[in-house]
Amino acid sequence: MNFDIAYVSDNSIEETLRYKINNKTKPIGALGTLEEVALRIGKIQNSERPVLSNPTILVFAGDHGIAKKGIVNPYPQEVTAQMVYNFLNGGAAINVFCKQNNINLKIIDAGVNHDFGEIPELINAKIAFGTKNYESEPAMNARQYNAAIKKGADIVYQTHKEGCNIIGFGEMGIGNTSSASLLMSYYTKIPLQECVGAGTGLDSEAIKLKQKILSKAYDKYTLSTDTDALMYYGGFEIAMINGAILKAAELKMTIIIDGFIVTAALLAAHCTHPQVLDYCIFAHTSGEQGHQKMLDYLKKEPLINLGMRLGEGTGAAVAFPLIASAVAFLNNMASFETAGVSGSE
Repeated sequence: MNFDIAYVSDNSIEETLRYKINNKTKPIGALGTLEEVALRIGKIQNSERPVLSNPTILVFAGDHGIAKKGIVNPYPQEVTAQMVYNFLNGGAAINVFCKQNNINLKIIDAGVNHDFGEIPELINAKIAFGTKNYESEPAMNARQYNAAIKKGADIVYQTHKEGCNIIGFGEMGIGNTSSASLLMSYYTKIPLQECVGAGTGLDSEAIKLKQKILSKAYDKYTLSTDTDALMYYGGFEIAMINGAILKAAELKMTIIIDGFIVTAALLAAHCTHPQVLDYCIFAHTSGEQGHQKMLDYLKKEPLINLGMRLGEGTGAAVAFPLIASAVAFLNNMASFETAGVSGSE
């Protein structure tokens, strides 16, 4: 798919927004990062009075061929499907945080190795019953890759039509930290050993084995284009998030970037469309060891660092009230003029 994404910096409202922010009844810069968030959202919406409409988090679930062995992952592959049912039943952390913060939640089967049948609350976007094991063959073929990109984009388009202008992404997929580590190393050129972490709870010896297995997989292929990395090492859920991010940016939505897996999808999107960063707010620093290095590579500061490493979009959901606070002060806080307060000389 082709995406037409404009740089946010191309609009002319920044000076107006900065004046408005600086003339609130506070010292200049006193609200810290909230001021930068307000500025970014105002620029994205090209408005002095931005609004956050129908906030939504999309959770994409998919299985990975390498996880069938159970070597790079302490939990069995069946947990992916079990967690999808948990999402649908409202029992996961992402359900709790979305409900708390009035965020809509959609669950998508991108490629889980399970037949869910017809469940109205589950969006069926299944490409296949999991990817192939990239130890021996590419995770997906070109047709599957293109289908995943399109389905991610189409789901965002539909969500936007429902009135959403701020969107976050989550994921579920046993083994997907391995894919994200491979993608991180490819796109950032950071040595793979520095990209591989504990995932869902590997000990130090298991991490060393994971590094060894992934190093062999990484060296197995010669990639001819940047999109090959997603095809060879990615998961269906990661590819869909890539397409979803690109479509959200094309639609000028504010994008809340979650943790390690979602940022790996963003790295792929950024490689082909660097302007996508203009639409992103980085929610948190994941406890997964490679995530901070990803943020350093992108030169981005997250809103919070709580040591979270759950995935599911939980970092995005927890950070959302801070984003809402940024918009609230911009729209509702008095200026020196309206409050009759003397400003700085």
